[in-house]
Amino acid sequence: MTTPSAAAAASSPCAIEDDVDHVTVYVRLGGRETIDRLVDAFYRQMDLRLEGAPVRALHQQDLGPTKAVLQQYLVEWTGGPALYSQSRGHPRLRMRHMRFPIGPTERDAWMFCMRAALAEVVESAELRDYLSCAFAKLADWVRNDPDNPHDQR
Repeated sequence: MTTPSAAAAASSPCAIEDDVDHVTVYVRLGGRETIDRLVDAFYRQMDLRLEGAPVRALHQQDLGPTKAVLQQYLVEWTGGPALYSQSRGHPRLRMRHMRFPIGPTERDAWMFCMRAALAEVVESAELRDYLSCAFAKLADWVRNDPDNPHDQR
């Protein structure tokens, strides 16, 4: 699974300063408790903000199962325990999202909600910026519209 480790990001525009002891983003965030709060804030933004409507419409009314999956994914993606892979296998994000029409509108709505959730939950501006950049790459990657540059070779 691709994780936003500080070491891997060192040469990226999404870089954060590397700790001497190579602390994971998961630890820097505050672990599972903070990730759970981030996921709750993210889905709350979808319900509260008009900008989140395009992506909220792709979800079931009951967000419980979806929240659990995102929580597991983010725990592992940030360097915590491999909860997602243990329960669901390889993330295969694009494949798992192909049943939903995801274009620039949905990507931007998802990012609007995630940036608002990051602002609410993550205290460190450096970590917020890093995660926002990393999430933007993921959000663009799962696009499956005809103009997706990832599919044009």
